[in-house]
Amino acid sequence: MVKELSITVYLLVFRIIFSVCKMLSQQKKVVAVASFGDNINYTVQALNKQADDIKVVILKDSRCTYPFKEGLYDELLLFSLSHPLHFLKSIYHLATASTILVDNYFGFLAVTNFKPNTTCIQLWHAAGALKNFGLKDPSIQNRSQKAYRRFKKVYEKFHYIVVGSERMAATFRESFQSPNESMLRTGIPRTDLLYDSAKKKQISLYFNQKFPKINGRKIILYAPTYREHQLKNYTTHIDLKSLYKELSSEYVLFIKLHPAIKNTFQHQFDSFLYDVSDWSDTNQLLTITDILITDYSSIPFEYALFEKPMIFYAYDLEVYKSDRGLIEQYETEMPGPIVRSTEEVIAAIKQHDFSTEKIKSFANTWNQYSKGNSSERLANFIIELEAPIEKRSKALG
Repeated sequence: MVKELSITVYLLVFRIIFSVCKMLSQQKKVVAVASFGDNINYTVQALNKQADDIKVVILKDSRCTYPFKEGLYDELLLFSLSHPLHFLKSIYHLATASTILVDNYFGFLAVTNFKPNTTCIQLWHAAGALKNFGLKDPSIQNRSQKAYRRFKKVYEKFHYIVVGSERMAATFRESFQSPNESMLRTGIPRTDLLYDSAKKKQISLYFNQKFPKINGRKIILYAPTYREHQLKNYTTHIDLKSLYKELSSEYVLFIKLHPAIKNTFQHQFDSFLYDVSDWSDTNQLLTITDILITDYSSIPFEYALFEKPMIFYAYDLEVYKSDRGLIEQYETEMPGPIVRSTEEVIAAIKQHDFSTEKIKSFANTWNQYSKGNSSERLANFIIELEAPIEKRSKALG
């Protein structure tokens, strides 16, 4: 009750300020609201290369830690009530923008009636979906009808949703109740890195210099998703001591916790285990990873492009399936062994229990449109949106 009241007050204030700012003139301006940041970063980079007359403003919400580089944008603001001046300027930019980019669910969209020729594009932070989200999220059953209507209003503000495959397009149609014509089939911008040989070589060189103790060993990346009860008090459910004992002669272990987890990960295996949770660009980590261990994260959809081994450490499968909801095909479609214990993780690695063909098929299904030029394609689309109406291609409608 208290939460709903605070949301109602926040949105009322937001709507009043937005309505006042909306009376000001619209500008040729792309305003990007970032929670994760990576897809926005790659899109804006491509936009800067292809157009020099479009203003770019980035609004970082309180969850965003992505390090946008100076020169990428005209203005960067902290989109949070804890920074009142930045917050007010952010609303002004949203009310006067011609194109809005968002990469997550943002409640303020429920009360933002954009100008008629403003376009809102959703750059969702996952290339695929194992968990149910949006209107398919099981937790929505515990929310009020008022909250449900608010969720729907937010999703209705997406004029376009960027997708990397028809499989994900179908997921968005169900999760957001969005029409098929809203699906923007450019591919996922951040996947461009996974096709860039020169950048991948630079990243490999950097990590070898940063972590000299790796000393030629292969890299295992453990990237679990978050559990609601562990956001502030994370405890690993994998036996690090056993991994060290059995694998450290041939491998090192990188651990990448979900951005929502707040506490620092503690460990005692300096030459074997490296906490890379603060690394903002997960796809950079994927380029140097030899084996991925995850659970219900969306990371496998992009890692599959490398056709390298994956292990799904689903120690709490039944509980997670009940609490959060998983796709029905989880246990049959995952392109790697689903294990429940550290011993099974070790056995899968030692026995090389992986199917390259299954990984390749998984990659093709979920990366149908992500072919190395997704950022460029999306930037071109935005540039056409920003062009005078009489100059826009008929393809934009």
